[in-house]
Amino acid sequence: MANAREALLDAALAALTHRSWAAVRMVDLAAAARVSRQTLYNEFGSKEGLARALARREADDYLRGVRGLLVAPGPPERKLVAVAEWIVARAAVRPVLRALLTGAWDERLPRPRPVRPGARPAPVPAQRRADAGPPAPGELVAEVAACAGERWAAPCELAVRLALGHVVAPALPIDPQCAEPESWSPITPTITRLMETILSVETTSPRKIIP
Repeated sequence: MANAREALLDAALAALTHRSWAAVRMVDLAAAARVSRQTLYNEFGSKEGLARALARREADDYLRGVRGLLVAPGPPERKLVAVAEWIVARAAVRPVLRALLTGAWDERLPRPRPVRPGARPAPVPAQRRADAGPPAPGELVAEVAACAGERWAAPCELAVRLALGHVVAPALPIDPQCAEPESWSPITPTITRLMETILSVETTSPRKIIP
């Protein structure tokens, strides 16, 4: 039922563009994905299980995207800048990922709750993995740095943290009537050039690490 699971997750993300998570109804998601409600509950167990699955898929897609950029041909410092640019652009259009990366969840989003202690494990393997909970922001930073390999782990962490700083700053209350804050827009060419210069200097130093 992998196709049904993906269709349900897609339907849930699409629903979030129009309404808050509290207003999303499971029956509507099943109808949008063209599956039965029973299939939905078989896959996720509950609405909270669906929230955990959404968060897990966003984290997996994020890590897959980063790995693809890191194995692409090109100078290492340019690849790290590409990772930072991609993170900012991706976070701008995927609010669940933005919350995962920053820990800033709001009431409109499906913040995943821990599985109830003593609960029976989910029968679907993908859901058991999701029920283990999504990685914390710091864990995602560490996983991305590890993807770069030992030699480039520290510069990669620097690039990721610079990107996340661009995503979250300025930390001001957001008026829903206003446009999205400028910090969610793509990194400017000036910042890109600055990052590339910093990473080039640091990664070509004899120590090969960020102080």
